[in-house]
Amino acid sequence: MRILGIDPGIRNTGWGVIEQSDNRLRHIANGVIKPNPDLADAARLHCIAVGVAEAIAAYHPDAAAIEEIFVAKSAASALKLGMARGVAMMRCGEASVPLVEISARRVKKSVAGTGTADKRQMQDMVERLLGIRAANSDAADALAIAIAASHDFAPFGLQMAEANRTGNQAASGLGSARAGGAESGRKSGLTAAIERALARDVREDGR
Repeated sequence: MRILGIDPGIRNTGWGVIEQSDNRLRHIANGVIKPNPDLADAARLHCIAVGVAEAIAAYHPDAAAIEEIFVAKSAASALKLGMARGVAMMRCGEASVPLVEISARRVKKSVAGTGTADKRQMQDMVERLLGIRAANSDAADALAIAIAASHDFAPFGLQMAEANRTGNQAASGLGSARAGGAESGRKSGLTAAIERALARDVREDGR
């Protein structure tokens, strides 16, 4: 299954698409939506909405994840971040793409192993897991959001595979997968990718 990660911001909105299949996480695409800073907020939000819609139309994600809102430096910053999140979430809703919200700390913990990882650490870990260098730190954060959210969507991906095998389209829905299947999906996605990245490091170090 394909997962779209979104790192919202009125100045820069990062996005990244990964695919979870056959015990692997694979990079599909990533980028950054950069509205002209001279535009009014309404026009910048329109640019974000259009950019997210274009990513959905181009890469057909089965699910999406967006960073939860956090306490910003000021009320004005929090408001603008909330507006950027809102238009991105709206586009997912319009396209009927299931969406989860995930905290920045949880993303860092899932991908880098610590909830206090900085942007450089996140970029490096995303590169190790997916074998690519993201367009910039915002795109890397978006890919990390998608990677971390693969935990949440593992049951959904297993259901989709089962539905395709049996032809039973009634098997869709996020909440009805068996717990054992969910654990298997988690192992085959993020955990397996981290294990492979660590194994590569060991080989490269000659240990």
